[in-house]
Amino acid sequence: MIRSYSGEGAAEIFDLIEERTDEIMELIGEVPGFVSYTAFRGHGGGTAVTVCQVKEGTDASTKVATKWVLENIQMTPPVPQIGEGSTVACAAGS
Repeated sequence: MIRSYSGEGAAEIFDLIEERTDEIMELIGEVPGFVSYTAFRGHGGGTAVTVCQVKEGTDASTKVATKWVLENIQMTPPVPQIGEGSTVACAAGS
């Protein structure tokens, strides 16, 4: 699941993610089939990627992320662009 945020309020979302990484990892880590979560900044916003072994997990991650953003951002947050698909290749460094 890929969630990309841009526009007004997007930078604040990533400021909070950076400040509260442990909280985010605890919440996202509880979704079914959780594999990994990565958030990175882009120009004026950023992108968060959640990888799960099952679609139920990515669906749950979107609900968890939406709830967290709505509860923690003081302004009306931007609506993320959401993309999802199946993994066709994966590599990890050592």
